[in-house]
Amino acid sequence: MNGVFFFIVLPYLATLSLLLGSIYRYRFSGYQVSSLSSQFLESKQLYFGSRPFHWGLIFLFFGHLAAFLTPRAVLAWNQVPLRLYILEFTAFAFGFIVLAGLILLILRRIKTKRLRVVTTWMDIFVYIILLTQVVTGLWTAFFFRWGSSWFALVLTPYLRSVFKLNPEIAAVSQLPVAVQIHIISAFILIGMIPFTRFMHFLVYPFTYLWRPYQQVIWNYRNTKN
Repeated sequence: MNGVFFFIVLPYLATLSLLLGSIYRYRFSGYQVSSLSSQFLESKQLYFGSRPFHWGLIFLFFGHLAAFLTPRAVLAWNQVPLRLYILEFTAFAFGFIVLAGLILLILRRIKTKRLRVVTTWMDIFVYIILLTQVVTGLWTAFFFRWGSSWFALVLTPYLRSVFKLNPEIAAVSQLPVAVQIHIISAFILIGMIPFTRFMHFLVYPFTYLWRPYQQVIWNYRNTKN
């Protein structure tokens, strides 16, 4: 595997694609910067697939982020075996939840004729990359135990070196192939965001979380006249 390309060139290509692509799409696409909803085409399977997929993905994202931002805290937590077991089991469980949700979403696309019609080649490619990402993540968690610890020891220094524009790939180049594929697929996903449905999370209306409740009045009739 070409370590120079996949672990030095690809991260910067993905970052540039994310930044420039997002700016371009937001600047020139206007209200098209969103996810094309398919709920009106089929809603029941979407609910049971989307919920576990999104919630599991959110948990795993912040778990990886914690190991990146606070590796010492993660290592300190893992010094107690019981806490390490709980963390590893919880992460694996959420990974399995993501996989279950993703499979349901893929089957929904395949089984529903109206959805197949509106499915693009980019949608198919995204599903392939997502499936690769999740499966290799679960494979890594099962066969290469205590990932939360060696992530903090190996991947965090590598990722920080990338941000410092001085990539150090010696350690990451020696990781098992499944782990390397997991990392590479993550970079590909990051670079694809501006060109896929994932763009919607960058424009999520977070102010809705703290805005006052809105009162909706149905069948209002002006009785003053």
